[in-house]
Amino acid sequence: MRIGVEEEFHVLEVESGLLVPRADAILRRLPGRTYTTELHQCTVESNSSVHTSLHDLYTDLTGLRRRLDAAASSLGLAVVAAGTAPLAPGASAHTTAGARYRHMTEEYRKVADEQLICGAQVHVDVPDRDTAVRAMCEISPWLPVLLALSASSPFWQAADTGYASWRTLLWQRWPTAGPVGCFPNAAEYDAAVEDFVRAGIISDAGMIYYDVRPSAHLPTLELRTCDACPRPETVVLIAGLFRALVTEARERLGRGDAPGCARRHEWLRGASWRAARSGLEGTLVDPETHEEAPAHTVLRKLLVRLRPALEAHGDWHTVRELTESALANGSAARRMRRAAQDEDLLACVDMLIAETRGEHGRRRRPLPDRSPARAVVQDGSPSSVVPGGPPPP
Repeated sequence: MRIGVEEEFHVLEVESGLLVPRADAILRRLPGRTYTTELHQCTVESNSSVHTSLHDLYTDLTGLRRRLDAAASSLGLAVVAAGTAPLAPGASAHTTAGARYRHMTEEYRKVADEQLICGAQVHVDVPDRDTAVRAMCEISPWLPVLLALSASSPFWQAADTGYASWRTLLWQRWPTAGPVGCFPNAAEYDAAVEDFVRAGIISDAGMIYYDVRPSAHLPTLELRTCDACPRPETVVLIAGLFRALVTEARERLGRGDAPGCARRHEWLRGASWRAARSGLEGTLVDPETHEEAPAHTVLRKLLVRLRPALEAHGDWHTVRELTESALANGSAARRMRRAAQDEDLLACVDMLIAETRGEHGRRRRPLPDRSPARAVVQDGSPSSVVPGGPPPP
């Protein structure tokens, strides 16, 4: 089963750390098939190739980031992979040209205006849409764990929100965002989407923003719940776990021993809230017991559950090592807060720029016109590497 990743990046002015509407200027220096726009001009998206190997995916993602960083740097800009930009002001929204985006801003107003958020989406091959739709119900209980791994948005408009992923709360304001319901087949899922369109709630199937969905244009199941991740290793970890979840769900559906839908989805929204609030540093809702449990316990339970599927793809050792590294280093939200507490929010921005470039674990030189005290905070924890992959730059 092949996997591919879409990553979204904030476009920042380097010295101030503020969002700037310069996406088109960056994209003119990049290949259009690989990089694209988003709703606002302060966001750029990259699209990986499809891969069977996590090592190849890692190599691709780091290469895409290097090219994007070079294009931004040539304009005096920087790009950051994080759920929210720490210093993003509310007035930074400049809508990308086009009828679809214009309609979204006119229809959804402040929800669209404040869509200054970035995510990471993972696509996994599925044989058909019926399989994709049936698998959604099987894997949805575990998606808050992947959200917790990705959590990278504790700050919003220069304030600490108290959440590990404030992006999740902003994202769930859209009418079709959040946990997905269960459908017996693709026909019923597609009919539900068409109901949304006929009712005028959304304009097209691309505006279905569930945590997981069958792609509207590819033969894949798409994970959409995660924050953008400063470190590409985190993206690779999430991709490996998501592929294993899809693999396990397909096998159980094929054997006919899937437990089926309990028709209780209210707890899934609560579990997503808990993951957004706590990240890796607090508790999560255990999908099997629906009880509170430490995040590291729930994540290790998922790892044990998925071991056969991970071994089948040759991913076990890579995913296990990346999981232990993620638990040892903490979430991006934790690292961001540490940088801000030790210095200030600009130091947090510097750290995000460095991690997006692959420079985590290093102290960067002060940025122009800053005193040495404004240099990026060094994360003293060891950097993680995809086993068999290239070392960090």
